[in-house]
Amino acid sequence: MNQTMLKQYSVLVEFLGKTLGPDYEVALHDIGDYTNSIVAIANGHISGRTIGAPMTNLGLNVISDKSYKNKDYKLNYNGVSKDQRILRSSTMFIKDENEELVGMLCINFDDKRYVDITNQILKLCHPDELIEQNSTYESVSSIAAEAESFSGSITEVTTNALKKISSDNNIPIDRLTQDERLHIVDILNQKGIFMLKGAVSEVAKQLHCSEPSIYRYLSKLNKVKED
Repeated sequence: MNQTMLKQYSVLVEFLGKTLGPDYEVALHDIGDYTNSIVAIANGHISGRTIGAPMTNLGLNVISDKSYKNKDYKLNYNGVSKDQRILRSSTMFIKDENEELVGMLCINFDDKRYVDITNQILKLCHPDELIEQNSTYESVSSIAAEAESFSGSITEVTTNALKKISSDNNIPIDRLTQDERLHIVDILNQKGIFMLKGAVSEVAKQLHCSEPSIYRYLSKLNKVKED
């Protein structure tokens, strides 16, 4: 993202943050540095992130699979905050004159205050059992598979990704075979995790192996793709 675009969108972030209010987080990502991706943010208390936080798992996926080429934005999907609150998220893909992705403008809405008010009003009219039976809100566990997660560091990004892989594949991270490590590295690579600076070191640490081992796995996977 060039300096002109960066200045314009940074002002937009501040404007939207103040206009929409404290329940809306607005974040600007510059894809020139996946590791320190956030260059402007308003109401960061919602996700707990600040300027310099890394790209999200959804952002890495979009960059990796190039799905941004076929659309200009992604609306109303689920995100999960660090304290396990479900957020309603939307992302606009910022492209240059050649239609190449240069940044992302993200808005995350936290409806907690409104849900609390709604439940308080309902309790005046109905017993708690009726409220539970008619609740339309999803649990964090029910949407975790597709949700965007918001991380403040590379360690958090890799930890969240590995937890999900371990859960989905029923693989104990602390007792891995070589084939299981290769499979995990393949999934992480497809999700774009290794585009983050320092990710190889973090993954090696959490998979209890050496960095050269991770590079060997990646090399092996690349050779398979080429064949």
